[in-house]
Amino acid sequence: MSEAESRKIMNKVAAVGVFGNILLTAVKLVAGIVGNSGAMVSDAIHSLSDVFATVVAWIGTRISGKKADKSHPYGHERFEVVASLILGIILLGTAVSIGIAGIRKIAGGNYGELPIPGSVALAAAIVSIAAKEAMFWYTRHYAKKIDSQAFMADAWHHRSDALSSVGSLIGIGGAMLGYPVMDPLASVVICLFILKVSYDILMQALQNMLDTSCPEEYEERLRDYISSFPGVGRLDLLRTRMFGNKVFIDAEIAVDGDLPLREAHDIAEQVHDGVEKSFDNVKHIMIHVNPL
Repeated sequence: MSEAESRKIMNKVAAVGVFGNILLTAVKLVAGIVGNSGAMVSDAIHSLSDVFATVVAWIGTRISGKKADKSHPYGHERFEVVASLILGIILLGTAVSIGIAGIRKIAGGNYGELPIPGSVALAAAIVSIAAKEAMFWYTRHYAKKIDSQAFMADAWHHRSDALSSVGSLIGIGGAMLGYPVMDPLASVVICLFILKVSYDILMQALQNMLDTSCPEEYEERLRDYISSFPGVGRLDLLRTRMFGNKVFIDAEIAVDGDLPLREAHDIAEQVHDGVEKSFDNVKHIMIHVNPL
């Protein structure tokens, strides 16, 4: 896919995320206030955080797509990891604020004095579940297409909002059936869902930030591929590291020590080109030749 096509997709996905979440935030906030539902107001705050999350994902992906320059000779892919870290932190802060508000209401007792949510809040929860689930699948589809870690994190942000709306639906429904404590309890459940998603995003981003090696299955396929090349007598060393959503590889191959330098170099060049064409996300492989 060309850079122009990727940029077009990024702009489209970001626009859908931003305007969709602004609309949902407004609907949820009005429904939460009119329908006397703290859970729906919490859900509205979560949707508002999605607006900032999508903007961060868009900025991070745009920067990561820039070509290497003098200051960043290995490229800018790690900016997308930074965007994912920011997304995780936004989610974490959102979860904590929602959880604290819910716990305070539960700890305060006097559940009979808590307002009973109206049907408008219940309807808003149903609309939110459908809309956010659709946005999750839409964003996830294009995140895979352009191989964007930041937009994949944004997709899961949409899914966490859909799950939080399920919590809102249960809490609002329970409160309407005569259990008012269910509404603030739903806020706490929403908090837990968001915390889990933020943890997953932060851990994935940190792994990519710290030059974590590729999965063992990936490295095993890589070993078999390199070892099977004509002229390669042995694979002496293989190291991989994630650089944002790209992979860097260091390999040492052993070839016949009596071969002329040019022929040994040609074997290394064939392995180099073959790996970069046959394995996803390989940005560069450095190959050292040892005598067999």
